[in-house]
Amino acid sequence: MNCTLCPRKCNIDRASQKGFCLQGDNPVAARAALHFWEEPCISGSGGSGTVFFSGCNLRCVFCQNHDISANGVGQEITVARLRDIFEELVWAGADNINLVTPTHFARPIAEALEGFSHTVPVIWNSGGYDSVQTLQMLEGKIDIYMPDYKYSAVAPAKKYSAAADYPFRVRSALKEMYRQVGQVQFDEQGLLQKGLLVRHLVLPGEIENTYGVMDAFTSLFAPGQALFSLMGQYTPPEKELPYENLNRRLTEEEYRSCVDYLYLCGIEDGFVQELSSANAQYTPPFDLTGVLKSEFFDATQE
Repeated sequence: MNCTLCPRKCNIDRASQKGFCLQGDNPVAARAALHFWEEPCISGSGGSGTVFFSGCNLRCVFCQNHDISANGVGQEITVARLRDIFEELVWAGADNINLVTPTHFARPIAEALEGFSHTVPVIWNSGGYDSVQTLQMLEGKIDIYMPDYKYSAVAPAKKYSAAADYPFRVRSALKEMYRQVGQVQFDEQGLLQKGLLVRHLVLPGEIENTYGVMDAFTSLFAPGQALFSLMGQYTPPEKELPYENLNRRLTEEEYRSCVDYLYLCGIEDGFVQELSSANAQYTPPFDLTGVLKSEFFDATQE
């Protein structure tokens, strides 16, 4: 079957060829473990059960997860193993299952979720470059959509992610996501159980792009319908980029202007960050932890 899962529509047989995402048909993962560095309503006290998939349909030039998004780090697994990973993370105390960069593996993920007991919320943590048709395939299987909203303008979308159509595609995706899960719902501990949490990473020198994202968010959602996370954790990659603005960190002044605009837009349901979050130590090691066998079950048997 030729792949048209994401808006790029490479239309190639991934069993024998590789498209933009650089992956075959079977899921490839680089890490499956508890993660405590998400928004408070996601991480909770038990941690978010994150599964980091390899490859990406955006491969942004500034990606902090470059080793897995473009360098091929990861291990191919079966659908049955992926389902077991979900169960193992729940057994370890995860407050949710967090599928990170999942778009290009939507089919095997949907299959794995068919047999998953689903005792905790399942999160679709994507770059926002999702097709409506693929999202419809996931209806009823995803409880929380947590997409990025990277770009409101064509120029940075084309320059940094080779996706000039991103601003149009992400709006359509957000509408479909909200149609499926509706208004945000929390449990008594304040953990998100259902709904939409939209993330935006402020890029140095691209403040107008951020303003546009917030304008778009307020045009799509009424207060209380969805959450918005304004992220200031941009960390320059080790390899120097051909874009001078992306080779530095965000300044206090830049981020403060974005926070001020957030409040000016009337966005009150969501999160802001301390700039100290811009630290490479918050990127986990992609060392196949939890991918081939459960670290949790092994620990109890020692």
